[in-house]
Amino acid sequence: MVRRPVAWVVAVVLFVEAFGVAALNWFLGIVVDRQDMSLAGLDSDMMATSSKIGGILFGLYFALCGLVALLVALRDRPPAGFGRILLISAAVVHGLLGAFAWGLVGWSAFLFMVVVLALIVLLLMTYDSPAEPSDAVPPAAPGPENNDGNGGGDGNGGGRKDDKGSPFTSPPAPTTP
Repeated sequence: MVRRPVAWVVAVVLFVEAFGVAALNWFLGIVVDRQDMSLAGLDSDMMATSSKIGGILFGLYFALCGLVALLVALRDRPPAGFGRILLISAAVVHGLLGAFAWGLVGWSAFLFMVVVLALIVLLLMTYDSPAEPSDAVPPAAPGPENNDGNGGGDGNGGGRKDDKGSPFTSPPAPTTP
């Protein structure tokens, strides 16, 4: 059973957004192509083609982000490496798109972008902390029954691998004479 359904919601939202962005840019490319108008001397065919290519690329980007969120949901583990970087970049993109949407489109588009941004950040933050406490048993401290002057009964300094110690291991517990 999945403990955190936010990953499923983020995956579905990103897949729907990927389709929506690709379809909207494709539609805008068709509109520009049919109007056969030039903007500041730019070729209308070039504008239509670039709108369609941009829509496909952004759609694939959001679909890849949705795939990362889907893998997080299926595995019930936090995203790591490239997937985490991809989700962080999607959060930044949604923040920037939200800022532009407020001025160009209106508050409803801004609200949608902020909700998607919040879902992505929630996904990243929810899976950031460990889900369960560790089942590992810590090494036992040396007791009076195995006090051989070395800090432990196994002769390795109370759990250390060498006699010099390491900055990553704790020092042996003090013993009283």
